[in-house]
Amino acid sequence: MMRVLCVCLGNICRSPTAEGVLRALAASEAPEFGLIVDSAGTASYHVGDPPDPRSVQAALGRGIDLSSLRARAVELRDFHEFDYLLAMDRDNLRVLEARRPAGSRAALHRLLDFAPELGRLDVPDPYYGGSADFETVLDLVTAGARGFLATLRERAETQGMPAARGG
Repeated sequence: MMRVLCVCLGNICRSPTAEGVLRALAASEAPEFGLIVDSAGTASYHVGDPPDPRSVQAALGRGIDLSSLRARAVELRDFHEFDYLLAMDRDNLRVLEARRPAGSRAALHRLLDFAPELGRLDVPDPYYGGSADFETVLDLVTAGARGFLATLRERAETQGMPAARGG
Protein backbone atom coordinates (compact mmCIF):
# COMPACT_ATOMS: atom_id res chain seq x y z
CA MET A 1 0.00 0.00 0.00
CA MET A 2 1.31 3.42 -0.97
CA ARG A 3 0.19 6.82 0.32
CA VAL A 4 0.17 9.96 -1.86
CA LEU A 5 -0.60 13.53 -0.78
CA CYS A 6 -1.51 16.11 -3.44
CA VAL A 7 -0.61 19.65 -2.36
CA CYS A 8 -1.52 23.17 -3.47
CA LEU A 9 -1.91 26.47 -1.63
CA GLY A 10 -5.43 26.46 -0.16
CA ASN A 11 -6.57 22.90 -0.90
CA ILE A 12 -9.81 23.94 -2.59
CA CYS A 13 -9.01 23.86 -6.33
CA ARG A 14 -5.95 22.05 -7.68
CA SER A 15 -5.03 19.54 -4.99
CA PRO A 16 -8.56 18.20 -4.34
CA THR A 17 -8.96 17.90 -8.11
CA ALA A 18 -5.67 15.99 -8.29
CA GLU A 19 -6.76 13.82 -5.35
CA GLY A 20 -10.03 12.91 -7.05
CA VAL A 21 -8.43 12.27 -10.43
CA LEU A 22 -5.54 10.20 -9.04
CA ARG A 23 -7.88 8.19 -6.82
CA ALA A 24 -10.21 7.44 -9.75
CA LEU A 25 -7.40 6.55 -12.17
CA ALA A 26 -5.62 4.39 -9.60
CA ALA A 27 -8.84 2.48 -8.89
CA SER A 28 -9.59 1.88 -12.57
CA GLU A 29 -6.13 1.60 -14.13
CA ALA A 30 -3.78 0.54 -11.33
CA PRO A 31 -5.67 -1.17 -8.50
CA GLU A 32 -2.62 -3.33 -7.82
CA PHE A 33 -0.94 -0.39 -6.10
CA GLY A 34 -3.67 0.04 -3.50
CA LEU A 35 -3.01 3.79 -3.47
CA ILE A 36 -4.33 5.87 -0.63
CA VAL A 37 -4.69 9.44 -1.89
CA ASP A 38 -5.31 12.60 0.11
CA SER A 39 -4.79 16.32 -0.41
CA ALA A 40 -3.76 19.33 1.65
CA GLY A 41 -2.73 22.95 1.35
CA THR A 42 0.46 24.71 2.38
CA ALA A 43 -1.73 27.53 3.77
CA SER A 44 -4.63 27.16 6.18
CA TYR A 45 -6.98 29.71 4.58
CA HIS A 46 -9.75 27.22 3.85
CA VAL A 47 -9.39 24.46 6.48
CA GLY A 48 -12.67 22.58 6.73
CA ASP A 49 -14.12 24.07 3.54
CA PRO A 50 -15.32 21.96 0.61
CA PRO A 51 -13.57 22.29 -2.75
CA ASP A 52 -14.38 25.35 -4.83
CA PRO A 53 -17.80 24.76 -6.48
CA ARG A 54 -16.20 25.28 -9.89
CA SER A 55 -13.73 22.46 -9.19
CA VAL A 56 -16.58 20.22 -8.06
CA GLN A 57 -18.63 21.03 -11.18
CA ALA A 58 -15.73 20.50 -13.60
CA ALA A 59 -14.76 17.20 -11.98
CA LEU A 60 -18.38 15.97 -11.99
CA GLY A 61 -18.41 16.62 -15.72
CA ARG A 62 -15.76 13.91 -15.95
CA GLY A 63 -17.43 11.53 -13.52
CA ILE A 64 -15.33 12.45 -10.46
CA ASP A 65 -17.13 13.47 -7.26
CA LEU A 66 -15.15 15.86 -5.03
CA SER A 67 -18.10 16.93 -2.88
CA SER A 68 -17.12 14.93 0.22
CA LEU A 69 -13.59 16.39 0.39
CA ARG A 70 -12.66 19.05 2.94
CA ALA A 71 -9.61 21.30 2.94
CA ARG A 72 -6.83 20.74 5.42
CA ALA A 73 -3.32 22.08 5.89
CA VAL A 74 -0.13 20.08 5.46
CA GLU A 75 1.13 18.82 8.82
CA LEU A 76 4.61 17.66 9.82
CA ARG A 77 3.33 14.11 10.25
CA ASP A 78 2.42 14.04 6.53
CA PHE A 79 6.12 13.94 5.70
CA HIS A 80 6.39 10.67 7.62
CA GLU A 81 3.03 9.10 6.79
CA PHE A 82 3.02 9.62 3.02
CA ASP A 83 5.33 8.06 0.45
CA TYR A 84 4.90 10.92 -2.04
CA LEU A 85 3.96 14.58 -1.65
CA LEU A 86 3.01 15.89 -5.08
CA ALA A 87 2.97 19.69 -5.29
CA MET A 88 0.95 21.46 -7.93
CA ASP A 89 3.59 24.14 -8.56
CA ARG A 90 7.11 25.29 -7.79
CA ASP A 91 6.04 27.64 -4.97
CA ASN A 92 4.28 24.90 -3.05
CA LEU A 93 7.16 22.52 -3.68
CA ARG A 94 9.54 25.08 -2.16
CA VAL A 95 7.31 25.39 0.91
CA LEU A 96 7.26 21.60 1.30
CA GLU A 97 11.04 21.43 0.95
CA ALA A 98 11.46 24.12 3.61
CA ARG A 99 9.07 22.39 6.02
CA ARG A 100 10.40 18.90 5.46
CA PRO A 101 11.60 17.51 8.79
CA ALA A 102 14.81 15.51 9.15
CA GLY A 103 14.23 11.81 8.61
CA SER A 104 11.21 12.32 6.40
CA ARG A 105 10.43 9.35 4.20
CA ALA A 106 8.30 11.21 1.67
CA ALA A 107 9.53 11.85 -1.86
CA LEU A 108 8.73 15.43 -2.93
CA HIS A 109 7.85 16.17 -6.55
CA ARG A 110 5.67 18.39 -8.66
CA LEU A 111 2.83 16.36 -10.13
CA LEU A 112 3.77 17.48 -13.62
CA ASP A 113 7.28 16.10 -13.18
CA PHE A 114 5.52 12.90 -14.26
CA ALA A 115 4.16 14.44 -17.48
CA PRO A 116 7.22 15.89 -19.25
CA GLU A 117 5.43 15.70 -22.59
CA LEU A 118 3.32 18.70 -21.51
CA GLY A 119 6.34 21.00 -21.54
CA ARG A 120 5.32 22.65 -18.28
CA LEU A 121 5.86 21.87 -14.62
CA ASP A 122 3.24 23.95 -12.82
CA VAL A 123 -0.51 23.43 -12.64
CA PRO A 124 -1.85 27.00 -12.76
CA ASP A 125 -4.19 28.14 -9.99
CA PRO A 126 -7.66 28.55 -11.55
CA TYR A 127 -9.16 30.38 -8.56
CA TYR A 128 -9.39 33.79 -10.27
CA GLY A 129 -10.24 32.32 -13.65
CA GLY A 130 -13.24 30.89 -15.40
CA SER A 131 -14.58 27.44 -16.19
CA ALA A 132 -11.98 26.88 -18.93
CA ASP A 133 -9.23 27.26 -16.31
CA PHE A 134 -10.77 24.51 -14.19
CA GLU A 135 -10.97 22.27 -17.26
CA THR A 136 -7.28 22.96 -17.92
CA VAL A 137 -6.47 21.91 -14.35
CA LEU A 138 -8.34 18.66 -14.94
CA ASP A 139 -6.43 18.02 -18.17
CA LEU A 140 -3.08 18.72 -16.53
CA VAL A 141 -3.64 16.70 -13.36
CA THR A 142 -4.99 13.81 -15.42
CA ALA A 143 -1.77 13.76 -17.48
CA GLY A 144 0.33 14.04 -14.31
CA ALA A 145 -1.62 11.29 -12.55
CA ARG A 146 -1.28 8.95 -15.54
CA GLY A 147 2.44 9.65 -15.70
CA PHE A 148 2.80 9.07 -11.97
CA LEU A 149 1.01 5.70 -12.23
CA ALA A 150 3.19 4.76 -15.23
CA THR A 151 6.29 5.59 -13.18
CA LEU A 152 5.07 3.41 -10.32
CA ARG A 153 4.38 0.60 -12.79
CA GLU A 154 7.86 0.90 -14.33
CA ARG A 155 9.48 0.84 -10.88
CA ALA A 156 7.44 -2.21 -9.88
CA GLU A 157 8.45 -4.04 -13.07
CA THR A 158 12.11 -3.08 -12.58
CA GLN A 159 11.97 -4.51 -9.07
CA GLY A 160 10.45 -7.72 -10.40
CA MET A 161 6.99 -7.17 -8.99
CA PRO A 162 4.02 -7.94 -11.24
CA ALA A 163 2.05 -4.90 -12.34
CA ALA A 164 -1.12 -4.82 -14.38
CA ARG A 165 -1.19 -2.77 -17.55
CA GLY A 166 -3.59 0.14 -17.50
CA GLY A 167 -5.24 1.96 -20.35
